[in-house]
Amino acid sequence: MKTEDDTVLFDIEGRTAVITLNRPKALNALTHPMVRRMAEALAAWERDPAVHQVLVRGAGERGLCAGGDIRAIHDDAKAGTTASAEFWRDEYRLNARIARYPKPYVALMDGIVMGGGVGVSAHGGVRVVTERSRVAMPETGIGFVPDVGGTWLLGRAPGRLGTHLALTGTAVGAADALLCGLADHFVPAARLPELAADLAEAPVHEVLPRHTAAPPPGELAARRPWIDRCYAADTVEEILERLLADGDPAAKEAAETVLAKSPTALKVTLAALRRAAALGSLEEALVQEFRVSCNALASPDLVEGIRAQVVDKDRRPRWSPPALADVAGADVERHFAPLAGGDLVL
Repeated sequence: MKTEDDTVLFDIEGRTAVITLNRPKALNALTHPMVRRMAEALAAWERDPAVHQVLVRGAGERGLCAGGDIRAIHDDAKAGTTASAEFWRDEYRLNARIARYPKPYVALMDGIVMGGGVGVSAHGGVRVVTERSRVAMPETGIGFVPDVGGTWLLGRAPGRLGTHLALTGTAVGAADALLCGLADHFVPAARLPELAADLAEAPVHEVLPRHTAAPPPGELAARRPWIDRCYAADTVEEILERLLADGDPAAKEAAETVLAKSPTALKVTLAALRRAAALGSLEEALVQEFRVSCNALASPDLVEGIRAQVVDKDRRPRWSPPALADVAGADVERHFAPLAGGDLVL
């Protein structure tokens, strides 16, 4: 069994400091100690003249990181304790640190990159995807709302692509991650070891062009017409009406996917995205997300969603309320209310 000390590894390879998320059996899911240790390492390397750039990667071949440890969030929400809020406070601070890091921060977004995995990669200055990449913010499926700066990122995707990804929780491949602004470069997975080795010897802007290639074709570019038209609607109900009325089978499939998600989470997610798009910085979006996340702990859907998807794995969540029409405006607004314990300070 891994101890706290080896769930994330830190090395210096030549001019590059390397972070390896090291919980491969858990798809490198983030724990609170991992987040704290990453923040401490980044702070130290920021002041270290021998470190010219940082590389983050995941152990194993399945993915960089599948997100946060949602079993722990489930247990905390059931118990009514504050561990999740404390975790999110440090995690979102880490996301902000990565976004403003003064040295090149290179994220290898190979394999599964979801939720918290997006938070430790997609805010970096150099974001690399491969043909194995599957990037997603799937929170609505567990009765939650995109966080870790996800509303900021998705709110700035072209057209309404971000709304589509946020409501459906769809995982995208390399080309679509590039299209949506979640990544910058495509490198074939087989070339990642060579890329990492070269980074030990030279700056990333010199090394990267030797390894990049054109990604395999994506799906979203051809779907932009119906995505932009349908997701421009003002409410989740109207979005669904437009999707179901559209003649494209992919639009109907998207509607069916949305209908399986938490009604409350869907409405809060749409509101959070629209509000984040009007904010002036990632930090402001993270403050908003911290309010939403902490207030969501009181929602029955978060516990129920994690139970259905991760604990019991019956994939049959019983959402409360069960229908979009039953989610009142006040139910949405309470997620954005100031917190008794204080807002996130960055």
